[in-house]
Amino acid sequence: MGDEEFVHASSEGHSGTGGYAPHPYIGGRTTVLRALAAWRMQWPGAPRVVVLTGSPGSGRSRLVAGFLMLCDPEHRKRLPLDDLDPTTVPPDLPAPAVPAAEGRTAGQVLRALAGHFGLTAARSADVVPELAAVADPVTVVVPDVDRAGPVRAADEPARLVRDVLKPLAETGTVQLLADVPRALAAEVIAALPSGQGQIIDLDEPRWADPEGLVHQVETSLAPEAGAPILPYTEEPGARRALAEAIAERADGNRLTAQLAVRCLLMRPEGFDPADGSHLPGSVDEALDLHARRLGADPQTLRLMLAPLALAEGAGLPLALWGPLASAVAGRDLTREIANGMLLTGPFVEAAGDAGDADGGGRKLLRLVHPGVADAVRAGPADAREAQTRIAMALLEAVPEQDWSRADPYVRDHLAAHTLAAGLLPQLLTDPGLFAHADPVSLRTAVEAVPYETLGAPARTYLRTAPLLTRSRTSVVMRAALLETAFVEDGLGPYADAVHALGLGLPWRTLWSVPLPGVTGVTVGSLPRTPAAGGVAGADPVGTDPVGTDPAVAELPVVAFVVPEGTPGSRTVLARTGTGTAAGPEEAGGSAVLVHQLLSPGLVDADPAQVLHPSEDIRAAAPLTLSLDADCVRVWDRQRTEVVASLVSDVPFTDADLSPEGVLVVATERGVKALQIPLPAPPPAPAPLSVPHSAPVPTPALPTDSSTGPHGGTGGGM
Repeated sequence: MGDEEFVHASSEGHSGTGGYAPHPYIGGRTTVLRALAAWRMQWPGAPRVVVLTGSPGSGRSRLVAGFLMLCDPEHRKRLPLDDLDPTTVPPDLPAPAVPAAEGRTAGQVLRALAGHFGLTAARSADVVPELAAVADPVTVVVPDVDRAGPVRAADEPARLVRDVLKPLAETGTVQLLADVPRALAAEVIAALPSGQGQIIDLDEPRWADPEGLVHQVETSLAPEAGAPILPYTEEPGARRALAEAIAERADGNRLTAQLAVRCLLMRPEGFDPADGSHLPGSVDEALDLHARRLGADPQTLRLMLAPLALAEGAGLPLALWGPLASAVAGRDLTREIANGMLLTGPFVEAAGDAGDADGGGRKLLRLVHPGVADAVRAGPADAREAQTRIAMALLEAVPEQDWSRADPYVRDHLAAHTLAAGLLPQLLTDPGLFAHADPVSLRTAVEAVPYETLGAPARTYLRTAPLLTRSRTSVVMRAALLETAFVEDGLGPYADAVHALGLGLPWRTLWSVPLPGVTGVTVGSLPRTPAAGGVAGADPVGTDPVGTDPAVAELPVVAFVVPEGTPGSRTVLARTGTGTAAGPEEAGGSAVLVHQLLSPGLVDADPAQVLHPSEDIRAAAPLTLSLDADCVRVWDRQRTEVVASLVSDVPFTDADLSPEGVLVVATERGVKALQIPLPAPPPAPAPLSVPHSAPVPTPALPTDSSTGPHGGTGGGM
């Protein structure tokens, strides 16, 4: 029996409701619903900020979900509002914003809020101030804060409270309801004036509603709810007595009562309702009692459930359950897992709304409630050792260390398990993992590691992560951005390793120069010195230049416009007047550095000798570019399609593209060159059969435009 069946109450009245029907999804909690309805309608004296808390299994997630049904105009149409206590039903208002916290980072929750309210904030830090400035007060409900974050060990709930809930509460204008773990609840309203914030703890007698729990248990035991026909389920008096005993023994905890019912109905044989020793008083007792009733060792049950308790994300693939349980136990549990449906059944469910599969058709399993996972993790086994064994088993499951062939769970969540084992820095050396792993999960795990313990590749990944976590960033694009970042950081072998992944990157980064202040870049060439095969009046600086063969007529270069005084630069003086009146040496010019185009190294050359491609040569090139503040796009001119998109976390200051497909970009941090593969020419059209008397039409050539793909304009030198 699932959670849905357990809490779905019948429409029959019961004591404490004043004759009104209970909420059909919650089955009680009238006192709390009255408080929340007063909050929603901003009743005089009602707090502006409400924090709902309680112990694991107290039912706060279910309560928030049921209350939101009353707040959603469409869902209200499907509820028997006329039968409910009117003091528990809020007025018909627009639905509040509900940025779900489960699995999300604090930044993702803020971006969800920005999207809901149509804010223009470009940074997460700007969302709350902009929301506070909205003319009309807004209502926000944040459920499941305890389930926030893609990585459990990263402690995202605390970050969500600090970076989202507390600032929202302190705006003075946002009406906030949040479901928060008890340890963090007080922090949300700590800075609020008296009367503006309230904590509702569902374990306190004022809010506990023991009669509602009895009603839920009684309903879940009824045959019409799916329970088997037994003396204590079919006869109303016996069913009521058993429900009271279960609720009393559970001491108000909804999860403990739910597990008692699930265990009883999973194996009703041998159960005596008059024997209270079969009823659990906690989740931990539910595990022990069920194992003993089935003649199993409670510790074996915990070992079987350990991989599910330690699982990350939406759930654990069925195929991994047995191997990981065996790894944790240090012995083969394959047979126990295969034959353990009755033993593990009350505590395990299929993950996802579809019932038994994710989008890829892989069966996923999870524990029925995070409180069960808490109880299993709190067992006598060493959690760090268990995580180490799981991490090693997952790593061994990668076929020939080819991350493109790894199970999505292994690829996306290995870092989280390794973080919990205290071994993540040792893992962060594989560019294949960086490219293929879910960037949000991997970034969250890496950010949880002390920065000083990270190696150079991991630091490059962390620096690049804001670009990788953008929506719709493909594996190929992530790999390409990492490749150029490795070159920027002097990690050439790692850039080569990215190319070795065989992903078909849209570029190869030729070189990178950390040079702030560059305002313009222009590609060109320098003529060779006939006698020496070098550049006329120029010597490469710090490198043996390519192309010193006297047969090569020109050396490809790029000129940087830099601040005056930049080491190695030469000043290009401006001239005043026109024609013969122009002064030969007037102030007000700019400084220029000349750099080789195809390899690292400055060139000691007079910028005036640099020859730049003519407009006709640029127009005939197969590639062209367009430049925005944070994106450079390279286009196939004939097919008018983008062949490469380079994004940056700092603004671009200029870009240029050589006719041979070398893209040079300048940002606030420096300059780099990327070789873009030239496209294959389109197939020649079949010759047309045209009568001799008919004129042959001349095709119109594409024109450059500032609003579409256009030729590079250089740095304006």
